[in-house]
Amino acid sequence: MRRLGRRGRTTAVGLVAAVCTAVIPSTAVAYGPGDGQGSDTTSPSGNATDDGTLSATAGAVVFDRSKNGTGESAGPVASTTTWTPPACYYAPKYSPAQLKKYLEPIWEAGSTGYEWDASQRDRYVNGHPYKDFNKDKTGKGYWWDSYVAEGRAGDPGALDCTKPIFWVDQNDAPPADIRQAITPEILAQLAYAEIRVPSTKVELAPAGTTKVNLPTWAWLDTAKFKPVSVTASVPLLNVSATTTAEPVSLKIEPGTDDATTYPASGVCEFHNGAIGEAYAKGKSDQTPPCGVEYLRSSGDGSYKLKATITWKIHWTGTGVTRARNLPEGSFGGEQDVVVQEIQSVNR
Repeated sequence: MRRLGRRGRTTAVGLVAAVCTAVIPSTAVAYGPGDGQGSDTTSPSGNATDDGTLSATAGAVVFDRSKNGTGESAGPVASTTTWTPPACYYAPKYSPAQLKKYLEPIWEAGSTGYEWDASQRDRYVNGHPYKDFNKDKTGKGYWWDSYVAEGRAGDPGALDCTKPIFWVDQNDAPPADIRQAITPEILAQLAYAEIRVPSTKVELAPAGTTKVNLPTWAWLDTAKFKPVSVTASVPLLNVSATTTAEPVSLKIEPGTDDATTYPASGVCEFHNGAIGEAYAKGKSDQTPPCGVEYLRSSGDGSYKLKATITWKIHWTGTGVTRARNLPEGSFGGEQDVVVQEIQSVNR
């Protein structure tokens, strides 16, 4: 961890993916020590002791992914809007003793310059506004700093969290102007980034190879397409949120303009937990509720049929009992469809 230039930006080690606070209004939460649930089958790698000692990762977010989508083909949902998640957030990081241990070697080295070091001493030592690293509040709160999501250090958004390290008393919410400080809303959005959903390969009849002008039925294995959820929490603060994704529709794109989709929009809605209808003998003269009809042969190749599931995403969390919405997400995949001409017999 290091300071970047005289503005004092921190590139902090983070353990999670972060998301934007602008999607939904904030919810006031009093933060206090507790045993909030929601670990990713392991507990956080740090904690706070009675004397206020805080490990470097105790304030980081942990996840419970036990109800998430699984399998090699599972993937993350992408927002269907222009919203994208930022790459940083604020959470507890230091006890008074640890902040002193972190900052004083930097000042002694003079790597950030005399003027900057002097201003920092004034802020954290000389009482403007903090005195002696708040040692008199040991065990009564934590120093908060920015975390950057793993793998996002090179993202421009990783530099959005430029607030200097600040103090928050136990049972108090962070300052209102710290927009990316941990709240249930932030945790819900962090969990959004961790959602994984099944691949969208659809069942087709005829399977793999079909004929020109022959309606091809499409449906999903509904056993795979059930709601999934991820819980994000900061056990140190006893705050958590659970984000849930539910499939709502399937969009079929045939891979060519020479095709007709069923329905005409190409969007098949979920009904009673199912999407589309499995083909059965005797249905060849019926119009499929979900499917495609190719009007031209694929020749020696194949068409890339793309199937995309849209997922409705909502959350609940500490102090929030009624589900709130997040932007819908989507996840899609392609599969090859060979389309052959119907062979006629001349007599």
